[in-house]
Amino acid sequence: MSRIVRSRILSYLSKNSKPFSSSTSANSPKEPTISSVSTPEKKPWGILKYGIFGAFTGLAATVGYATYAHTSEEIDIKTKAFRESANRNIGDDASSLEKLGGLFCSVATTVPAKSVELYLDLRRTFEEHVRGFTEPSSEKLLPDLPPHEKQIFTLVLDLNETLVYSDWTRERGWKTFKRPGVDAFLQHLAQFYEIVIYSDQMSTYVDPIIERLDQKGCIRYRLSRSATRYQEGKHYRDLSKLNRDPSRILYVSGHALDSSLQPDNCVPIKPWKMEADDTTLLDLIPFLDYVARHRPTDIRPVLESYKGHDIAKEFIERSKETQRRIQEQKQQGRLWRR
Repeated sequence: MSRIVRSRILSYLSKNSKPFSSSTSANSPKEPTISSVSTPEKKPWGILKYGIFGAFTGLAATVGYATYAHTSEEIDIKTKAFRESANRNIGDDASSLEKLGGLFCSVATTVPAKSVELYLDLRRTFEEHVRGFTEPSSEKLLPDLPPHEKQIFTLVLDLNETLVYSDWTRERGWKTFKRPGVDAFLQHLAQFYEIVIYSDQMSTYVDPIIERLDQKGCIRYRLSRSATRYQEGKHYRDLSKLNRDPSRILYVSGHALDSSLQPDNCVPIKPWKMEADDTTLLDLIPFLDYVARHRPTDIRPVLESYKGHDIAKEFIERSKETQRRIQEQKQQGRLWRR
């Protein structure tokens, strides 16, 4: 009996069992895989999609580069007629042929015209955003002068390597040092000038230094990096934004010609690198004192006459020469009276 049962069990297993091997026979049907179904359909569309995106990006870059030399206002004026043609209406009295032609013309120009308008909107938005980082924070960086000070001169001073020097060491970190003579310089000239600090550093750096440096309130205004004009990778002092008569502005800096957009108003001095025997600020007082007292109509031709010279030393030499001539004239007058 057991032999019969055993033979039936073996017969049943041989008919209904599946092999444990993962391989399939040549005649067995293959189940479709994800790659065999999706790849032939998605690959052409992916290529087309990236091609369209690349073409659009290239077109946008080409248009942007071609119009880079023109301002938004110039492009607006030059494309105004074209954009208006897209909205041109055909009168009811026009012939069917004219209406059909007008329809085709409108359809052909609508998309390019809208693209131009979109480009102008995007460019203006971008330029306005960039202007917030590159332009001075205001068209008038200083308030109006009081009526009784209309004839006063404005003395604009740089901070680093002009009035102070900031030095760092591993032991003590950052420390700021005052230039020799800076206190006497500020206190004397504050009697005659409107003194303004104009730095390319952040206000978080400028303000604490001025608070410690100017204990007697000689400095009227302080301007920091947000008031500069950023171009060609540098922050420049734009004296035209000070709301002052340019004929009455002097800019004193250890890097005057490299940091100002108005070289005609610059008074270059030696940068201070912590030399203990430096007398640059004190040497400059006689010249600035003379300017404040005699008030030339325009300071720019005066500064031009000192171009290529150390102004403080040249002024002393000219003063000596003037005194010599005065003495000669007095002696000649005495001889004629005899």
